Amino acid sequence: MQAKKRYFILLSAGSCLALLFYFGGLQFRASRSHSRREEHSGRNGLHHPSPDHFWPRFPDALRPFVPWDQLENEDSSVHISPRQKRDANSSIYKGKKCRMESCFDFTLCKKNGFKVYVYPQQKGEKIAESYQNILAAIEGSRFYTSDPSQACLFVLSLDTLDRDQLSPQYVHNLRSKVQSLHLWNNGRNHLIFNLYSGTWPDYTEDVGFDIGQAMLAKASISTENFRPNFDVSIPLFSKDHPRTGGERGFLKFNTIPPLRKYMLVFKGKRYLTGIGSDTRNALYHVHNGEDVVLLTTCKHGKDWQKHKDSRCDRDNTEYEKYDYREMLHNATFCLVPRGRRLGSFRFLEALQAACVPVMLSNGWELPFSEVINWNQAAVIGDERLLLQIPSTIRSIHQDKILALRQQTQFLWEAYFSSVEKIVLTTLEIIQDRIFKHISRNSLIWNKHPGGLFVLPQYSSYLGDFPYYYANLGLKPPSKFTAVIHAVTPLVSQSQPVLKLLVAAAKSQYCAQIIVLWNCDKPLPAKHRWPATAVPVIVIEGESKVMSSRFLPYDNIITDAVLSLDEDTVLSTTEVDFAFTVWQSFPERIVGYPARSHFWDNSKERWGYTSKWTNDYSMVLTGAAIYHKYYHYLYSHYLPASLKNMVDQLANCEDILMNFLVSAVTKLPPIKVTQKKQYKETMMGQTSRASRWADPDHFAQRQSCMNTFASWFGYMPLIHSQMRLDPVLFKDQVSILRKKYRDIERL
Repeated sequence: MQAKKRYFILLSAGSCLALLFYFGGLQFRASRSHSRREEHSGRNGLHHPSPDHFWPRFPDALRPFVPWDQLENEDSSVHISPRQKRDANSSIYKGKKCRMESCFDFTLCKKNGFKVYVYPQQKGEKIAESYQNILAAIEGSRFYTSDPSQACLFVLSLDTLDRDQLSPQYVHNLRSKVQSLHLWNNGRNHLIFNLYSGTWPDYTEDVGFDIGQAMLAKASISTENFRPNFDVSIPLFSKDHPRTGGERGFLKFNTIPPLRKYMLVFKGKRYLTGIGSDTRNALYHVHNGEDVVLLTTCKHGKDWQKHKDSRCDRDNTEYEKYDYREMLHNATFCLVPRGRRLGSFRFLEALQAACVPVMLSNGWELPFSEVINWNQAAVIGDERLLLQIPSTIRSIHQDKILALRQQTQFLWEAYFSSVEKIVLTTLEIIQDRIFKHISRNSLIWNKHPGGLFVLPQYSSYLGDFPYYYANLGLKPPSKFTAVIHAVTPLVSQSQPVLKLLVAAAKSQYCAQIIVLWNCDKPLPAKHRWPATAVPVIVIEGESKVMSSRFLPYDNIITDAVLSLDEDTVLSTTEVDFAFTVWQSFPERIVGYPARSHFWDNSKERWGYTSKWTNDYSMVLTGAAIYHKYYHYLYSHYLPASLKNMVDQLANCEDILMNFLVSAVTKLPPIKVTQKKQYKETMMGQTSRASRWADPDHFAQRQSCMNTFASWFGYMPLIHSQMRLDPVLFKDQVSILRKKYRDIERL
């Protein structure tokens, strides 16, 4: 055996050597013949070898450096590999590689902050209503500037929403019109809005002109063409989508278990051929006519009968049996398959209806995906796994379904219910990219009240806002600052403002008192103010207008603010109790004087009433506690037009603050126990008696209500019948057993 192994090894080694000499000889002969040919051609003057003749030759020589955005403009002398050509042609945008760092000029934003300029409308140019709403939302926002030299971002007045050449809204010659703009600068620092692009039959994402280095806020954009941290994916919305406000979500109360009549529904067009037809043509395989109702119709377009298949008549009959709105209101999940384009109107319809969207649109970059975690509000499916959808959603636990439905309502109302919210969300995302050091985190974007109402310029710490105490495991503040608004001169030591100051200072929760002196008379001398155990700071209002009481003064060192009118009559016990209530509801207004609103059918407008009833929707800031963040929000979020109106009327600032807080929280204020004589005492004071009795004052407040509701786009105030009283309040027990016993004695 050992001898056989040795013979086998020797035979293998010999074979290897033979092969080596054979192939080596071929290469040697080839090189010799090649050298002879070179020598022969050299004698005939046909070849002059270079000094690096003996260096090896590589198939692709190193190319000189060329900036990426100049590759397509170079002549053919610069070699571009086939792979690079494919990459360049794979995108419809020449600025495929654009990112904020490479195609955005940050220096324009450092000087004046984030300001947006809208080009003036050119004469003779038609603008669709949807694009007019977008421009109006920008011009009505706090970001707008009419001075291009102050702008950080530029938006075209040319309508770029519909770039389908078959659409009547299509704007012709857009390429030359855009290039002629003197501020265009190859699209740098420009934002282009687009809902529809491409046309039959392939519906590409080409917008029909060179966008250069401009950002796209685009619906139905694919992940392939989406430029991360540069473009913004927006939802597809209809021309009827409201400009401001918008309807609230359909989830009025939480039903347990959170299941509805239908498990999964869809009702829409079916395309027999072409792009987007595969998924919708296959839906009938999943439809069972019971809890999974997926309805399609071929009955659309001019020539639908010429192209209909064997299922069309049956599908059309079944389609007519069901009401779409009824299905939405009674379904747990709503299928959102792609159409001709990746996006669909069904997406926003499902969100509003609290019907959990089941996405079937492979490659779609979901709206605002940069900041929204869609796994908390939707089920992301795969078109190739359509038949597995029913079993997948049936396996979702009821607790998860309830959480998904609740999140759909939050996202709808925070970012999608109006064109204004879609536009503002787009702008806020871009602003966060520019000022990364104060940008919002994922918790802010995906938790109530959302990114539009939490301004990072106020603070980068979540604990400074009234909405995140529970998330951070923090207790609400234990101290407050009393801010007394003084408008009448100090002529007597018995004036109500001095009694109020002493009562507030005696509170165990009071950290300091600030007197905002908005009186035309000079400041009183320091000895005129009573001595207190807490600091008393007197601030003279520079403008002496009503809105100045809500300025974010640096002197306010506590998160809680006790806002007081100079003629308010409160005891220390009442102040203490109101503050302990506020600690349980730090995001709301908590206080004493309550008012209400109503809809006047005869006048078709909102009405204001001060009648004492069991129903209220406002707590006036003449005696109320709230978080100081609302001072900042009032000053920086609300438009100057509303604040100017308040200042001119010297009225309605308390109503506007209630509008703001209710719009943010989606909750009513909280009324606490009030002494019986409060109304009579307050009305008897000389400083404001004339105001409350003045019919013009009341008419102004009626007018304010409607102006404010018009700007918000809806009525944010919410009615409530809850009043919080101390434990054992009015109970037939000994007064000594009651903590806030003085309230009943008043």
